[in-house]
Amino acid sequence: MFLNSYLFFNGQCEAAFTFYAQCFHGQIEVMLSHVGTPMEQHVPPEWRDKIMHARLKAGDSIIMGSDSPPDRYETPRGVSTHIGLQDPAEAERIFSALAEGGTVEMPIQKTFWSERFGMLVDRFGIAWMINCASANFPGQTGAE
Repeated sequence: MFLNSYLFFNGQCEAAFTFYAQCFHGQIEVMLSHVGTPMEQHVPPEWRDKIMHARLKAGDSIIMGSDSPPDRYETPRGVSTHIGLQDPAEAERIFSALAEGGTVEMPIQKTFWSERFGMLVDRFGIAWMINCASANFPGQTGAE
C-alpha cells in the first residue's frame, strides 16, 4: 500500500507545485492542464490552463494535486500534511520556506517529543506539520 496527500488549490496549483519542487528539492513528474484533454470542454474557457493533475516526487515521497473548479473549491480544514525529517537544520529550512507569505500556527521549536516541530499554513492555503524526531521518541518522522 502507498499513501500520499492529494492537495486541492483555488487556481494556484502550478505555482504551488513549482514552489514545492524547489522547497523540497523535488521533481515535478506531471503537470497536466485541461488544454488538449477530453476535460477541456467541461471547464470554463478561463479555467482551461489550470491544472487538472500534478505529481511531485521528493525523495521517496509523492504529493499530488490539482486546481478545483471555482464553484467546488473549499478551504482545507481539519487536515495537515506532515513532513518527517531527521535533520533539525533541514526542518528549519523547510519550515521557513513554507512559512514565507503564510501563517505560522506554532513556531518551529524543540519539544518534549522532537528536536524540531512546527505548524503553519502556507501562502497557498495548505496546512503543514514539520517534525524532526528526537532520540527519546523515535518513529515520529515517518522517515525511518
